[in-house]
Amino acid sequence: MLFGKTILITGVASGIGARTAELAGQLGADVIGVDVREPAGPVGSFVKADISSKAGVDDLVASLPQRIDALCNVAGLSGNTGAASTLAVNFFGLRALSEGLAPKLREGGAIVNVASIAGYGWRANLNRAASMVGIEGFPDIAKVVADHAVKNEEGYPVSKELLLLWTFRAAHQDLFKNRGIRVNAVSPGPVETPILKQFRTVLGDARVDSDIARVGRAGTSGDIAPVVLFLCSDGARWVNGANVPVDGGLEASINAEVLGF
Repeated sequence: MLFGKTILITGVASGIGARTAELAGQLGADVIGVDVREPAGPVGSFVKADISSKAGVDDLVASLPQRIDALCNVAGLSGNTGAASTLAVNFFGLRALSEGLAPKLREGGAIVNVASIAGYGWRANLNRAASMVGIEGFPDIAKVVADHAVKNEEGYPVSKELLLLWTFRAAHQDLFKNRGIRVNAVSPGPVETPILKQFRTVLGDARVDSDIARVGRAGTSGDIAPVVLFLCSDGARWVNGANVPVDGGLEASINAEVLGF
């Protein structure tokens, strides 16, 4: 169901992005990989780009072909560089790329956002998340962070809260909906990738270890990539505006604890 499709994947230099690109190629897709760093292995065609600024996103969109079947937004920062830079890549840059690429996505195409269990708190922080998601375009992110009192250590979870809320909204946004473009998210739990050490620094060993203990092991990139690509495929043609937890049951465990059932 991916054979012959052109799939754009960001963050292909390592981790989930690298495995998603590898698997997509094995399944017959034409892969366009994007990252700020050169990937170690072959990735179909590769475009070096930085989505942390409007200019970077505009340059990337202009360089891409006129027809793309799916966009996988995998690139992201762990939060160790501060809230503003994390939000620039994990949400505002990702959103700008998705919106800028919309005219090049075929009718019935797909966008898949890699979110995180760290975005679980979007409901509890709904007012803040809705206010930040409601800011259109590529704003002065340092000002947005200051105006919403986002602490540096909150950058990563806040970015994923915004991403989840935007995913739900974007599925019904005319820019995508009028052309049948589906917008979904995948939320991994802790995954054994190079960035996991940074997550330990940002979130703390106790939080990461507790999440892993709940489900028995950390995930791998190979656990996440097939679900991302399923959402790109025609097999998911009636899946839209969904967040799929790919976490070994972590969200279910947290729900049972929080809701007391």
